Amino acid sequence: MRAIIYTEYGSPDVLQFTEVAKPTPKDDEVLIRIRAASVNPLDWHFMRGEPFIVRLMIGGLLKPKTKRLGVDVAGQVEATGRNVKQFKPGDEVFGACRGAFAEYVCATEEKLALKPANISFEDAAAVPVAATTALQGLRDKGRIQRGHKVLVDGASGGVGAFAVQIAKSFGAEVTAVCSTKNVDTARSIGADHAIDYTREDFTQSGHRYDLIMGANAYHSIFDYRRALSQDGIYVGAGGGGGQSLQGMLLGMLLQSSLSLIGSKKMCGFIAKLNKKDLDFLKDLLAAGNIVPFIDRRYPLSDVAQAIRYLEEGHARGKVVITVEHSNDT
Repeated sequence: MRAIIYTEYGSPDVLQFTEVAKPTPKDDEVLIRIRAASVNPLDWHFMRGEPFIVRLMIGGLLKPKTKRLGVDVAGQVEATGRNVKQFKPGDEVFGACRGAFAEYVCATEEKLALKPANISFEDAAAVPVAATTALQGLRDKGRIQRGHKVLVDGASGGVGAFAVQIAKSFGAEVTAVCSTKNVDTARSIGADHAIDYTREDFTQSGHRYDLIMGANAYHSIFDYRRALSQDGIYVGAGGGGGQSLQGMLLGMLLQSSLSLIGSKKMCGFIAKLNKKDLDFLKDLLAAGNIVPFIDRRYPLSDVAQAIRYLEEGHARGKVVITVEHSNDT
């Protein structure tokens, strides 16, 4: 089968589109015939091995231990291990695994959900990492409630676009912060208010919010803290945009310290994908409460170019990888 591999850390130039052995599922795994995948900031951190803590997280101090990239996946179950109970060959699924930039991949059933019949494989592949990050940030870390005033900074990115829609599904009043060209898009996905950050600094406006999600985190956490209402919560999510993964991890320590002062809470986190939350997102997708916004599509052979584009930091919504098989009709 064809797949993207890398044998050394570096720029997208280290990625190779080549033939590799088709995997065989273990007892608790399913073999997926991939139809689409999507790109996340996590992929370029793994590719570059930067910051250095990434190498400790994934193993391989000098070179990558796992030579396959990609996490978000959508496709059809082709085979199952003997202990798999929830899926069968032919099922259309989406979820997360390592090595999604390929024609086939094996994934554990605990990180998969059935794809709603009314959405495409491309839309499904856009969901797992970004939407789970938004969900867990708002619900688990941000303790979102109906009627809360919620601000999403970086509302046009992968996580931010889902955060706007998920916050609306919880009954919040949502303010989206984005660039001039994305204001109309933010409103179209449900934002009650849209702030063009090139014209207005929301941290200086005097408005206060019950919950702020920093999907890009271009402001300092002190600025975010000032924009919170009494007992408000700031959640820094992911490591893309203006915030490096290393900066986010260091910021989490400072946020924890600030949370000890007063009633405002500051937190950062990295999402943990699981079947329960994927099933929750599946229901939102099926009901049309969240609609993936796809900026660009690239074929599997152009994963390097897709990552280059995402690294530039101007992607609107998600960047998706389409996978065509030689026997596709």
